[in-house]
Amino acid sequence: MIGIATDAIDPPSLLAEFIATARGAGGIASFTGVVRGLNEGRAVEKLWLDFHERMTPAALEGIAADARTRFALLAIAIVHCVGEVCPGEPIVFVAAAAPRRRLAFDAVDYAMDRIKTEAPFWKRETHTGRDHWIEARSSDQMDRARWEETH
Repeated sequence: MIGIATDAIDPPSLLAEFIATARGAGGIASFTGVVRGLNEGRAVEKLWLDFHERMTPAALEGIAADARTRFALLAIAIVHCVGEVCPGEPIVFVAAAAPRRRLAFDAVDYAMDRIKTEAPFWKRETHTGRDHWIEARSSDQMDRARWEETH
């Protein structure tokens, strides 16, 4: 289950579907990212995400394939929203099923670090009626870099 959602996602339903297909796992971990209500001290009215029709799904598939190999996963799910998303609404869902819990936790963390730094999404926030493009943060790059140090 890897893909782009143009409608709202329902993480509990996605997780239930994922668990049903993750037979034999010793651990299943998941992460749901939601749109922040505040960003750098400013109230967020909405977030708009755009993506590249071919490159973004291919990047998510590549991240999933790398995580499968690196963490001996039995299954992985990545579902990312595009379009308009409001504060408090889910924007991304990642789940991993592995033989052991630590592998599942690490796989979800690894996938999110890669999604944040490598998947081609363009994000625009609206604050008090004005749009602001979201740039990559140095902390996202540092989070991604730690995976190079540990493996």
